[in-house]
Amino acid sequence: MLLATDLDGTFLAGDSEKRHQLYQLISLHPDIDLAFVTGRGLESVLPLLSDPTIPQPDYIICDVGATVVNGETLQPIQPIQSDINSRWPGEWKIEQAMSDFPHAVRQDVPQERRCSYFCEASALHEDFEKIAKSFDCDLLYSAGRYLDFLPKNVNKGATLTALAEHLEIPKDDILVAGDTLNDLSMYEHGFMGVCVGKSEKELLQQTDGYDNVYHATASGCGGIIEAIDHFGFLNAKKAISSNQQSAFLGEAELVIVYHRLPFEEFIDDGAVKQRNPKSPNGIIPTLLSFFSDGKKGSWIAWTTLADEVENYQAKTTVDDELYPNLTASRVTLSKNEVDIFYKQFSKEAFWPTLHTFWEQATFREDHWKVFLKVNKKFAEQTAKEAANGALVWIHDYNLWMVPAFLRELRPDLKIAFFHHTYFPSADVFNVLPWRRDIVGSLLQCDFVGFHIPRQSENFLDVAQGVTPLTVKERNSCAPRFLTYGCAVGVDEMTTLIEVNGRDIHLGAMPVGLDLKRIHRALDNPKFLDKTKALENALGKSRLILSVERLDYTKGILQKLEAFELLLTQHPELKGQVTLLTICVPAAKEMTIYQDLQTQIEQVVGRINGRFAKVGWTPVQFFFQTFPFNDLVAYYSMADVMWITPLRDGLNLVAKEFIAAQGLTDGRGVLVLSEFAGAAAELRGALLTNPHDKHDLAATCFQALNMDKDEAASRIREAFWVVDRYDIQAWGREFMETMKKVDDKA
Repeated sequence: MLLATDLDGTFLAGDSEKRHQLYQLISLHPDIDLAFVTGRGLESVLPLLSDPTIPQPDYIICDVGATVVNGETLQPIQPIQSDINSRWPGEWKIEQAMSDFPHAVRQDVPQERRCSYFCEASALHEDFEKIAKSFDCDLLYSAGRYLDFLPKNVNKGATLTALAEHLEIPKDDILVAGDTLNDLSMYEHGFMGVCVGKSEKELLQQTDGYDNVYHATASGCGGIIEAIDHFGFLNAKKAISSNQQSAFLGEAELVIVYHRLPFEEFIDDGAVKQRNPKSPNGIIPTLLSFFSDGKKGSWIAWTTLADEVENYQAKTTVDDELYPNLTASRVTLSKNEVDIFYKQFSKEAFWPTLHTFWEQATFREDHWKVFLKVNKKFAEQTAKEAANGALVWIHDYNLWMVPAFLRELRPDLKIAFFHHTYFPSADVFNVLPWRRDIVGSLLQCDFVGFHIPRQSENFLDVAQGVTPLTVKERNSCAPRFLTYGCAVGVDEMTTLIEVNGRDIHLGAMPVGLDLKRIHRALDNPKFLDKTKALENALGKSRLILSVERLDYTKGILQKLEAFELLLTQHPELKGQVTLLTICVPAAKEMTIYQDLQTQIEQVVGRINGRFAKVGWTPVQFFFQTFPFNDLVAYYSMADVMWITPLRDGLNLVAKEFIAAQGLTDGRGVLVLSEFAGAAAELRGALLTNPHDKHDLAATCFQALNMDKDEAASRIREAFWVVDRYDIQAWGREFMETMKKVDDKA
């Protein structure tokens, strides 16, 4: 069958349960095609195509029948569209003729091959018909206020008839649905039809007595479901009931969806075993702490071990003693799926775009399909684990599409998403071929969180270019965040929007540190040995420290060139300062960074070859991972911490340095890129523009020559922020925010 339905008041109306029921039926049933038939212009329909809960139409008839396109490609369906075009005289002629009637106000909505006006019934004039006739057009008046000039013999019913003939679909296989007099023409061409509940009185009167038209009781989608049953399409009762029987339902009150498990898995003697992670992640203990009160929960993450172990169990306990009601539910992926979805596509398409390096991005449709497949697996596993009305918290951009799949499977859930990376402005993000799908997915969440207000506002900017939305609440960013003091500052941020009748909360909550981990490193018996060894290695040279991953977003080359400029401009620093750079290498599958590593090695060689002398090497560069305890020792010893990413969502290394200095009464100086998210939060840092090597060098020189009392004061100011807003505070803030979301629902 072909369901040809009006949108507003019909396919987009009715209670949420009936909408979900009908949408699921259309999405899952192989014998249903869908056509949107609407008075809207095509531009106004596009936002609906970004909503993953609404089925994708096979065809779109819009502009009250004046436009007909393929629902997937959005290309005109020929020769139908050409025939309509040939009958249209041009809107400017009608506009000119109507200029004498100020009570007819042109609608300021997208429209093609029609002229639409708002006009009260009392303002209707007999000359309107004359104007229409003079241009060989039709005139349509509906709902007591909508006046449309259309090409001759063009309306919803006529264009649908032409489409049915073009596709060779029998009229008995078509069900039309509407609710206003604007839809009347659809019922006059012999199709089966339904006027949904709460239809316009005039439409019901005009169709009263039509054998092919059913007047439903339920409104919107509920009325369409009634009609499908009434006319006997598809053995509908069986189709709808079997669809409902496939619903998911688990027991977890809180579900964490994260790419990493809260433990490491390894195979020992053919069996899968668990151990604590080698690289501790402060977020994981915080997320685990939500389950310490015995709350029933599930942690969704991937594994690649299922293919290596016989009878692999996808579900397991995490810690029977500490979290007796928490299970880890693994999404089984092949190594190839992980390589494509995470190590290649996420890092080669999304990562560079998010960090404003779109020219380095590679977009592959086959990789996108793998990305969708993996995200769907995560959503299906989540749907199975979550209890009715449970809270689901999804983490980061590699799981962007999970909310779309999950909302369709489980409309009852409260869905939250936290974006751990930078989120760019619309002019950057919109280069992504799949931007509508991604934003449509994120708009299925009840809450979307970012590190800082700028990133949240960028997301809002992108969303406004995808779908109509209403801003309902805005809050000041001060005093929690810098406003005009850095490149990523804003003075206000939006905290609540409405999209398609749904409230979506937005928030800024920078991830904090696990300060206990810093304390443990400082209390380690080997701490003093590490600092002493570093002191001996440096001699009288002062330490400029840089710690980052190998990535073009980190500005490593720019920093090295700035250091070369610093030594050139200030020859008195030769032998007096050492730049110690620790650069964590990328995974071997990430070939995108190979050229960068070669370039870095060449610049380091050039600087050392130019300035080194006996007993002093200006740049000590390490392409390796250092133990965290060693890093903390280096943090505490650094005179300057030089962190200058070209773009960064937050940067926890800056906070680690502040914590180590603050807990040891240090007098080091943090030189921080004003394009790092932490720049909007960490008062006391010296901010610098990483795109300007002269500013980089000048700010580093300022830090080296800063008065010790001022340096200590800046550390105390920054440490107050790090101490107050630690990782536990981040977790509490999220839970408190979700409680407010619940209260407003």
